[in-house]
Amino acid sequence: MTMTYAQPLTRRYTRARLAVPALWRQVIRTSDRPERTTTEPDRSAHTQLEIYDGILAAFERRDEVAAVLRASADRATAVRRLREEFALSHLQASALIDLPLTTECRDRIAHRAEELRTALAR
Repeated sequence: MTMTYAQPLTRRYTRARLAVPALWRQVIRTSDRPERTTTEPDRSAHTQLEIYDGILAAFERRDEVAAVLRASADRATAVRRLREEFALSHLQASALIDLPLTTECRDRIAHRAEELRTALAR
């Protein structure tokens, strides 16, 4: 009988991994990948919709958000300043930092938010 040993976990599988980027993998995909539906077992649809609504509101003030991000020294400061200046929750501010501020990204988030609203309305 051959005995194999478990390989050490890479950084992306440690507990230090952020929860919010997993949410964005569902929204932000490159167009050359095949579409597949993934579920987020650790997030309810209402929480996802709350995050999307905050992100969409911040997209309307994209230049101000970019100025806050440029002026912040680290992630914690950026989250705090976004929460103060734009009245966002901690989840919304954290998600906004991890998100590219492009029109394509905004369209995908708006589409996903509309899908969630339709699903929740049933």
